Amino acid sequence: MAAIRIATRGSAQATTQSEAVAEQLRANGHRVELVLIDTHGDRTQHANVPLHSIGGLGVFVKEVQQAVLDGRADIAVHSAKDLPTAATPGLEIAAFTQRRTAADALVGCTLGDLPFGATIATGSVRRRAQLQRARRDLVFEELRGNIHTRLEKLPDGGAIVMAVAALEVLGLTERIAEVLDPAEFVPAVGQGCVAVECREGDRSVRNAVRSIDHDGTRRAVLVERAFLGELGSGCSLPVGAHSDGKRLFTFLAGDRSGITASDTIELSGELDDDIDRARVAARDARDLVEVH
Repeated sequence: MAAIRIATRGSAQATTQSEAVAEQLRANGHRVELVLIDTHGDRTQHANVPLHSIGGLGVFVKEVQQAVLDGRADIAVHSAKDLPTAATPGLEIAAFTQRRTAADALVGCTLGDLPFGATIATGSVRRRAQLQRARRDLVFEELRGNIHTRLEKLPDGGAIVMAVAALEVLGLTERIAEVLDPAEFVPAVGQGCVAVECREGDRSVRNAVRSIDHDGTRRAVLVERAFLGELGSGCSLPVGAHSDGKRLFTFLAGDRSGITASDTIELSGELDDDIDRARVAARDARDLVEVH
């Protein structure tokens, strides 16, 4: 079999994640090479433009997916939280690799130690909504850029919010001041997981990639994606869902109303049942927010 070509963004986090996938495939006897792709999301990283205003979910994946569709690469590697829930025609998710830590973290200061009126830098409306619910006095400012750039933008006397997994990938966990409890500060769907796509019908590549699929992670992320898929929303809405295998923590906030819907759903252990529960929870949350 020819070398498996991995399409990936060129950021340090993306290439490190892709190299981890490559190493797993090499350990199974496959030759692998990386194909670096420039994405719209990357090209606007330093424009200080909110992510949701340039397309939300998908801005970091479309060009990477296209490289697989047009034959420049065989698989696409993404942070699962960047991957829209709607299937891309011609592609299938062949693997969800074992998840890193799914939680968010504060860098710079713990939540309890932040002074009154402190500034939090984050580009995520979900993170803003959840932190505002915990501390009404906090002030927020936009944050874009790669991981190292964000770490340089720590507000005076304030903090920034980042995914723990991003810091784990780059060996920067010593920067964490506090890991936020995912039961209260519900992470983005798929956070901490890497998803690998291949072309539909490419059996040899699919079989190779499925050897690195992690069943527990797949089950958890599919349940989370079912919640988001039922809402039909992307990064422009404050949405979170996280499964620990036994429970599903969910979060949804209205755009302007300030109304939030949070819940903890007990999971049955049967994937179809758990997906149904996630969809029902999404409908209930949406109805609560819309009513208000």
